[in-house]
Amino acid sequence: MKYQIILFTICSIFLPQLVLAQEPNLDAFKNLVNKEWKAEGKWGNGSVFKQETTFKYDLHNTLVIARSKGFTNQEQTEYGWRNHGIRKFDKTSKTIKFWEFDVFGGLTEGTVIIDGKNILYQYKYGDSLVTDMWEYVDDNTYNFKVGSYENGTWKQVYLETQFKAISL
Repeated sequence: MKYQIILFTICSIFLPQLVLAQEPNLDAFKNLVNKEWKAEGKWGNGSVFKQETTFKYDLHNTLVIARSKGFTNQEQTEYGWRNHGIRKFDKTSKTIKFWEFDVFGGLTEGTVIIDGKNILYQYKYGDSLVTDMWEYVDDNTYNFKVGSYENGTWKQVYLETQFKAISL
């Protein structure tokens, strides 16, 4: 009986902390996890876009980890692991932030905006504000756009394609 009381006490203390650690603000990514997302298209300049991305929750659902394969050289002749990203709810600013590290040593960081089932990434690229949008179509399809997006309107689109899911 003594051990049951100790176990109950430990669970009473630590279980609420574990539950509180989960971020409901990252629920928008729930449909993306445990699937492999594939897309192909062409950038506005004619170069090929090809990407495979997986998402998973980590650290008791307080992070979303994204791993992407794509072209790993300028000539687009080598294909492999290209990006590793992190999405995290920032309690101070009450926004979802993201960091995307690439094989070339670059770092893209910005803010994630959730609009219904759509997920938008906004970040600075040089002097421009760029938006990547995952526009929900169904549980296995998202329209994907990259461009200049202001006040709910696309001013310019650099890439438009579709991500399709394959269950893992």
